[in-house]
Amino acid sequence: MGEKTFKSAKTEWRDVVLVCRKCSKKLDGGFGPDGDLTLKKALRKYLHLKTGKKGRKGALTVTGTDCFDLCPKGAVVAVNAARPQNLLIVPAGSDLFEVKALLGLNDGRRLKADQAE
Repeated sequence: MGEKTFKSAKTEWRDVVLVCRKCSKKLDGGFGPDGDLTLKKALRKYLHLKTGKKGRKGALTVTGTDCFDLCPKGAVVAVNAARPQNLLIVPAGSDLFEVKALLGLNDGRRLKADQAE
């Protein structure tokens, strides 16, 4: 057999957020202004991933992943792949600004006055 050549693809991602698909399916929504979005969709919308650079050219991606084996009730597990030691259990209805901060994401927005201290 001949030698296999490995290829790579470049991205501009600073952060990759992984959201448990199993938790999301069990919860069936619970996030966003009307509480009808999954955490993945709500984060994408909140972080403006639908606008600007998309895919590999964006600065951030939010994607679904297999189970983390935590299975919290009424919550979804998420993690910033840059900080894999910190799995975040996000209860339904959580403030997305707080979720963003706890995941260590910086989308250029300033902290709220009460969180800046």
